[in-house]
Amino acid sequence: MSKYKCIIFDCDGVLVDSEPISNQVMVDLANALGANIDLDYAYQHFKGNSFNECANKISKLITQKLPIDFEEQYRKESYQRFQKEIKPIDGVKDVLQDLKIPFCVASSGPVKKIKLNLELTGLSSFFQDKTIFSCYAIKKWKPDPAVFLWAAETMGFKNDECLVIEDSSIGIEAAISGGFDVFGFTAHDYKDELHKKATKTFDHLKNLKELLKF
Repeated sequence: MSKYKCIIFDCDGVLVDSEPISNQVMVDLANALGANIDLDYAYQHFKGNSFNECANKISKLITQKLPIDFEEQYRKESYQRFQKEIKPIDGVKDVLQDLKIPFCVASSGPVKKIKLNLELTGLSSFFQDKTIFSCYAIKKWKPDPAVFLWAAETMGFKNDECLVIEDSSIGIEAAISGGFDVFGFTAHDYKDELHKKATKTFDHLKNLKELLKF
């Protein structure tokens, strides 16, 4: 029997395979402004970061100011590509179907993005409005633990009763600083750093049930 009473999932890269899409859109928009970066750069510098932090990094790579509508462009193009390309993370539906304890999602993305991607990947039936937590709602982004603290309190559990599932170093840092155990999903751990920080790590969601010991 697991000691955990609630699971808080990150969304991008944990529930939905959105990272390759969103990062490529960011790279394309940045390069159109003269940034000269590639997808590897994006994975190393953008993954887990808020949009504003990514935009700040891009602004230092170019000689002109970022367009006022840069985020609007990014959201429009990424949403269009999500509609055509996004898929659920392999094995995630089985995990969610088998969970016997409450769970929710806490993401750095806007609520619109979270809901869109859950719907496109067939996962929306597992989540309701009250179990979707966005950093945009509280204006605090990881590595600040605020979104995890908000999720735990709203779900009705203490921090040490909750387990966070994350795939980014920044997300893991946020969970730890909030007093949570955190399991790192390493399938796309490009810098091989999650095992150094997470409570435990796993490379496929089929292995998560064994770690939870349900």
